[in-house]
Amino acid sequence: MTKYVKRDGRWVDASSGEPMLTEAQRKGPIPTPMIISDIQPYRSPVDGRPVMSRSDRRDDLKRHGCVEYEPSLSPTKGKIRNKRFAEKRGLTVSEEYR
Repeated sequence: MTKYVKRDGRWVDASSGEPMLTEAQRKGPIPTPMIISDIQPYRSPVDGRPVMSRSDRRDDLKRHGCVEYEPSLSPTKGKIRNKRFAEKRGLTVSEEYR
């Protein structure tokens, strides 16, 4: 995949300097860069250290043997089945576990 950079107000191929083709010259839409903002700072729930960036978050998860939350990893797929747990937190037990 071609890597484009912005030079003198125009998008050009990073290696050759050739300008990016217009939509009329291409077959399909113009590829555009995607920018993802960083995360909001927070304190680690495990040890209270500040987590200021995505790399800090990855390091924090690795340091404590944790993984990113993913409902598909849960045996209940994120659904609540314990009545006492739900009541304590003001939640509702999922339909199939009532």
